[in-house]
Amino acid sequence: MDLTNYIRDIKDFPKEGVVFKDITPLLANVKAMEYATKELRALIGNQSIDVVVGIESRGFFFGTLLAKELNCAFVPVRKPNKLPAETTSETYALEYGKDTLEIHTDAIKKGDKVIIHDDVLATGGTAQAVCKLVEKLGGKVVQCNFLMELSFLEGRKKLQNKEVKSVITY
Repeated sequence: MDLTNYIRDIKDFPKEGVVFKDITPLLANVKAMEYATKELRALIGNQSIDVVVGIESRGFFFGTLLAKELNCAFVPVRKPNKLPAETTSETYALEYGKDTLEIHTDAIKKGDKVIIHDDVLATGGTAQAVCKLVEKLGGKVVQCNFLMELSFLEGRKKLQNKEVKSVITY
């Protein structure tokens, strides 16, 4: 199955000059969603995983499905003031400014083997910040796992010491 048939381009979203890769058609098709989950799971192989960390918000869709497939916990990473318990945060640079992500301080235990999942790897700043959060709590990032990678934005460079896998590469 060619998953690119279920991803539509939205020009000038969220700002002029950007071509947004919209996964909602994929999410609307059960067979495509099942196939994408199977492909994401295959990227992990036989590694033993304790936690899948999903990045707000599109990383939640397949992150929870991966956690179920791996029979492990799912942990959300969110923007500030969205998580109810005690959090730790990481601020990172964007193209024009900064952003911050948070995780519950009790979400990762020392030594946990962690998959970080998001829908797309673009510049790598978000995934890099999440790696720092996981490591700050004592977890070991086993893999950064993406549905899509926009290779022309060179996000892998920010994840140099991590295993990075994607189902689709643009």
